[in-house]
Amino acid sequence: MFIGIDNLALFMAAGVLLNLTPGPDVLYIVSHALKSGWKTGAVAALGITAGCFVHIAAAAFGVSALLATSQTAFAVLKWLGAAYLVYVGVTMWRASLAGQKKSPDLIAGLARSADSRGLKSLKNVFVKGFWTNALNPKVALFFLAFLPQFIVPGAEHKTAAFLLLGLIFNFNSLWVGLGYAALAAAVSHRFSVLQSAMVWLDRAAGALFIVFGLKLALTDNPPL
Repeated sequence: MFIGIDNLALFMAAGVLLNLTPGPDVLYIVSHALKSGWKTGAVAALGITAGCFVHIAAAAFGVSALLATSQTAFAVLKWLGAAYLVYVGVTMWRASLAGQKKSPDLIAGLARSADSRGLKSLKNVFVKGFWTNALNPKVALFFLAFLPQFIVPGAEHKTAAFLLLGLIFNFNSLWVGLGYAALAAAVSHRFSVLQSAMVWLDRAAGALFIVFGLKLALTDNPPL
């Protein structure tokens, strides 16, 4: 037992398995790594991880409890998150339509020269990754439901234990995200034909983000 935390090894193993499960976060990381290389995929993973800190703090200090008991609060964040996921999907779809007008060689050249677009491009990738995670109320409710199972009922400092578990979970999720980015970048480099298929990658990823957004919008509010 460590400052009120029970079964830490089981918690870490379960967290890694959960982070390996594909979802909007993994899709966001992989799509950027395939298009623009490991560096961009890593920045996407960092953005997702930063957004996760919002949910950790919210759950630790009771904001997630409000989301779980207030249909209005949950609905507001749910619709914001759904709208943002659809926005990301539409943006990627529009990028694919613009890319369709370019020759495959030019598309490949643009993909290989992602670093030349500079800090602004990477900043946008980070910010979009942050909001993709931070505006998803299901992540907040996940922390509220999952983490307390590994806190001893009589723990003296439950908030500190909750924050520590959240940090551990997020630290492990970062490495999983970086692993996905590295794998996607390796696949992209090994099979250069993917570089000429960036239009379809944007289109497929955009469609999936729209689906994730619609799925979130149709999620039932928690019962009071």
